[in-house]
Amino acid sequence: MNGQTVAGTAFASLADSVRPLRRAREFLGSPGCTAEARLLADRFLRQLEAEWCAALGDGRGDDVLLVVNELVTNAERHSHGPYLLELEGTGRQVIVTVYDSSSALPRRYERDPGRLGRHGMEIVHVLSDRLVAERVPVGKRVQAMFEL
Repeated sequence: MNGQTVAGTAFASLADSVRPLRRAREFLGSPGCTAEARLLADRFLRQLEAEWCAALGDGRGDDVLLVVNELVTNAERHSHGPYLLELEGTGRQVIVTVYDSSSALPRRYERDPGRLGRHGMEIVHVLSDRLVAERVPVGKRVQAMFEL
């Protein structure tokens, strides 16, 4: 029994050490929130590189920052209340999630270089490896995933 406890404890410690890096912050939509969200994401990516040896070269980190910008901007424009930005990552993947109070799912318009505005979800779709938008009890969740 003692051997099992020691092995179990060692295994639990190992499991704790491989948990993804996570950061989250609520924003109220006041001026400067989008810049604050990008700054949070930039710090998160730097920490992910340092602690997980995440390979964010070839502009992949810039892609994540642009997607954070677009998703937070959409939440700010289309929700009626605060929104939450969650970042999660390992050496292999980054997940950007935004929750907001609007139940209206984002609309991705067809490519139209002549259209002014409404290119945000088009950009997010192109830059991320997987995009999921779904209604949740308090509004919606939009999640963009990046393979590293």
